[in-house]
Amino acid sequence: MSTELIPLFPLHVVLLPGSPLPLHIFEERYKEMMADVMAGSREFGVVLARDNGIVNIGCTALVERVIERYEDGRLDILTSGKRRFQIVSLDEDKSYLRAAVEFFDDEDLNDAPLELRQQAMKYYQLLSALEKPGIVLQPKIESPRLSFQIAQYIIDLDNRQTLISLRSENERLGFLIKTIPAYVYKQERIAVAKRVAPQNGHAKHVVNS
Repeated sequence: MSTELIPLFPLHVVLLPGSPLPLHIFEERYKEMMADVMAGSREFGVVLARDNGIVNIGCTALVERVIERYEDGRLDILTSGKRRFQIVSLDEDKSYLRAAVEFFDDEDLNDAPLELRQQAMKYYQLLSALEKPGIVLQPKIESPRLSFQIAQYIIDLDNRQTLISLRSENERLGFLIKTIPAYVYKQERIAVAKRVAPQNGHAKHVVNS
């Protein structure tokens, strides 16, 4: 499989295909990176940065538009997630990081069964109502990437990182169906702790029990 050299932007974010990502560019090295990006494909890689380094699977961000250019070179931009990739090697010849990457897509291109989609949507609606009562964002159940639409709203970084590495929509929806109930339970316990906290000093035991 051939590789492609792309600019790399490590962030405390897991970008998913189709997800919007607004960015404020202010560091000098990333100003240089954006100048190169805008002069080329308008695409760069986003990878999750951890304390011990970066992960090896990420997603490219395509610059949809420049919202504002400041006199000192800073930029406000709006990007969206496009292509998933795996890092083969890193390149540090420039002020910013680059990587030779292999792009990948789903290996199983069959549509996920309707029953699986409906079950994932049911859990999504449960959690989104819990986190934002009265406001339920509605992914499109017929979307071939329903899992990514659901995940961008409700699961944590570690689970998003697992999800982005899976190469089947069936696998991703199954993963969400297993993951969301535990997350719902955790959020419910946190809500209970917040209600109990003003009344006594033992709220932490409600969360950890």
